[in-house]
Amino acid sequence: MEYLLWVVLAVLAYSAVAPLTSIATQEVPAAVGLFLATIVFLVIATVVLFLTDAADPSYAVSPDAAYIYVGGLFLTIGILAYTSALEAGPVSVVVPIYGMFIVGSSVLGIVFLDETLSVTRGAGIACAIVAIYLSAGER
Repeated sequence: MEYLLWVVLAVLAYSAVAPLTSIATQEVPAAVGLFLATIVFLVIATVVLFLTDAADPSYAVSPDAAYIYVGGLFLTIGILAYTSALEAGPVSVVVPIYGMFIVGSSVLGIVFLDETLSVTRGAGIACAIVAIYLSAGER
Protein backbone atom coordinates (compact mmCIF):
# COMPACT_ATOMS: atom_id res chain seq x y z
CA MET A 1 0.00 0.00 0.00
CA GLU A 2 3.05 2.28 0.11
CA TYR A 3 2.42 3.05 -3.55
CA LEU A 4 -0.84 4.79 -2.59
CA LEU A 5 1.08 7.45 -0.67
CA TRP A 6 3.30 8.02 -3.70
CA VAL A 7 0.36 8.25 -6.07
CA VAL A 8 -1.45 10.74 -3.80
CA LEU A 9 1.71 12.86 -3.68
CA ALA A 10 1.96 12.60 -7.47
CA VAL A 11 -1.66 13.71 -7.91
CA LEU A 12 -1.22 16.66 -5.57
CA ALA A 13 2.02 17.80 -7.20
CA TYR A 14 0.90 17.20 -10.76
CA SER A 15 -2.37 19.06 -10.17
CA ALA A 16 -0.38 22.29 -9.93
CA VAL A 17 1.50 21.73 -13.21
CA ALA A 18 -1.29 22.61 -15.66
CA PRO A 19 -2.36 25.90 -14.06
CA LEU A 20 1.27 26.99 -13.61
CA THR A 21 2.09 26.03 -17.20
CA SER A 22 -0.96 27.87 -18.48
CA ILE A 23 0.07 31.03 -16.64
CA ALA A 24 3.71 30.76 -17.74
CA THR A 25 2.93 30.12 -21.40
CA GLN A 26 1.08 33.43 -21.64
CA GLU A 27 4.54 35.03 -21.78
CA VAL A 28 6.98 32.15 -22.29
CA PRO A 29 6.75 29.89 -25.38
CA ALA A 30 5.68 26.33 -24.54
CA ALA A 31 8.94 24.75 -25.73
CA VAL A 32 11.00 27.15 -23.60
CA GLY A 33 8.82 26.45 -20.57
CA LEU A 34 9.19 22.72 -21.07
CA PHE A 35 12.97 23.08 -21.45
CA LEU A 36 13.23 25.04 -18.20
CA ALA A 37 10.96 22.60 -16.34
CA THR A 38 13.07 19.73 -17.67
CA ILE A 39 16.24 21.34 -16.29
CA VAL A 40 14.60 21.52 -12.85
CA PHE A 41 13.49 17.89 -13.22
CA LEU A 42 16.98 16.72 -14.25
CA VAL A 43 18.69 18.52 -11.38
CA ILE A 44 16.29 17.08 -8.80
CA ALA A 45 16.36 13.59 -10.35
CA THR A 46 20.17 13.65 -10.30
CA VAL A 47 20.20 14.58 -6.62
CA VAL A 48 17.72 11.77 -5.87
CA LEU A 49 19.87 9.27 -7.80
CA PHE A 50 22.89 10.06 -5.68
CA LEU A 51 21.04 10.32 -2.37
CA THR A 52 19.44 6.90 -2.91
CA ASP A 53 22.62 5.24 -4.23
CA ALA A 54 20.81 4.42 -7.49
CA ALA A 55 23.33 6.17 -9.74
CA ASP A 56 24.63 2.91 -11.21
CA PRO A 57 25.57 3.46 -14.89
CA SER A 58 24.94 -0.20 -15.71
CA TYR A 59 21.19 0.52 -15.63
CA ALA A 60 21.60 2.69 -18.73
CA VAL A 61 22.73 -0.29 -20.81
CA SER A 62 20.64 -3.07 -19.28
CA PRO A 63 18.33 -4.95 -21.66
CA ASP A 64 15.24 -3.33 -20.17
CA ALA A 65 16.67 0.17 -20.63
CA ALA A 66 15.33 0.15 -24.21
CA TYR A 67 11.80 0.34 -22.77
CA ILE A 68 12.84 3.38 -20.76
CA TYR A 69 14.33 5.10 -23.81
CA VAL A 70 11.21 4.46 -25.89
CA GLY A 71 9.07 5.55 -22.93
CA GLY A 72 11.14 8.73 -22.73
CA LEU A 73 10.45 9.41 -26.39
CA PHE A 74 6.70 9.01 -25.85
CA LEU A 75 6.91 11.11 -22.67
CA THR A 76 8.66 13.88 -24.60
CA ILE A 77 6.06 13.86 -27.37
CA GLY A 78 3.22 13.78 -24.86
CA ILE A 79 4.55 16.56 -22.66
CA LEU A 80 5.45 18.77 -25.64
CA ALA A 81 1.95 18.34 -27.03
CA TYR A 82 0.36 18.86 -23.59
CA THR A 83 2.38 22.02 -22.97
CA SER A 84 1.43 23.35 -26.40
CA ALA A 85 -2.24 22.58 -25.71
CA LEU A 86 -2.04 24.43 -22.38
CA GLU A 87 -0.49 27.38 -24.18
CA ALA A 88 -3.39 27.50 -26.65
CA GLY A 89 -6.42 26.32 -24.70
CA PRO A 90 -8.13 26.54 -21.33
CA VAL A 91 -6.86 24.34 -18.50
CA SER A 92 -10.41 23.22 -17.72
CA VAL A 93 -10.71 21.62 -21.18
CA VAL A 94 -7.12 20.57 -21.92
CA VAL A 95 -6.51 18.71 -18.65
CA PRO A 96 -9.57 16.42 -18.81
CA ILE A 97 -8.84 15.49 -22.42
CA TYR A 98 -5.20 14.87 -21.53
CA GLY A 99 -6.56 12.72 -18.71
CA MET A 100 -7.59 10.17 -21.33
CA PHE A 101 -4.05 8.83 -20.94
CA ILE A 102 -5.44 7.08 -17.87
CA VAL A 103 -7.83 5.11 -20.03
CA GLY A 104 -5.16 4.53 -22.67
CA SER A 105 -2.62 3.29 -20.13
CA SER A 106 -5.19 1.02 -18.49
CA VAL A 107 -6.16 -0.54 -21.82
CA LEU A 108 -2.50 -1.02 -22.81
CA GLY A 109 -1.82 -2.68 -19.45
CA ILE A 110 -4.72 -5.06 -19.99
CA VAL A 111 -3.85 -5.86 -23.61
CA PHE A 112 -0.05 -6.06 -23.44
CA LEU A 113 0.79 -6.76 -19.79
CA ASP A 114 -1.88 -9.40 -19.18
CA GLU A 115 -3.51 -7.38 -16.43
CA THR A 116 -6.99 -8.50 -15.50
CA LEU A 117 -10.03 -6.79 -16.97
CA SER A 118 -12.63 -7.30 -14.27
CA VAL A 119 -16.17 -6.00 -14.46
CA THR A 120 -15.27 -3.38 -11.86
CA ARG A 121 -12.16 -2.25 -13.74
CA GLY A 122 -14.09 -2.13 -17.02
CA ALA A 123 -16.81 -0.05 -15.37
CA GLY A 124 -14.15 2.26 -13.94
CA ILE A 125 -12.62 2.76 -17.39
CA ALA A 126 -16.06 3.47 -18.84
CA CYS A 127 -16.82 5.94 -16.04
CA ALA A 128 -13.46 7.65 -16.63
CA ILE A 129 -14.34 8.10 -20.30
CA VAL A 130 -17.73 9.57 -19.38
CA ALA A 131 -16.18 11.82 -16.70
CA ILE A 132 -13.56 13.13 -19.10
CA TYR A 133 -16.17 13.73 -21.79
CA LEU A 134 -18.38 15.64 -19.34
CA SER A 135 -15.45 17.58 -17.86
CA ALA A 136 -14.14 18.74 -21.22
CA GLY A 137 -17.58 19.45 -22.67
CA GLU A 138 -19.25 22.78 -23.23
CA ARG A 139 -17.40 25.85 -22.17
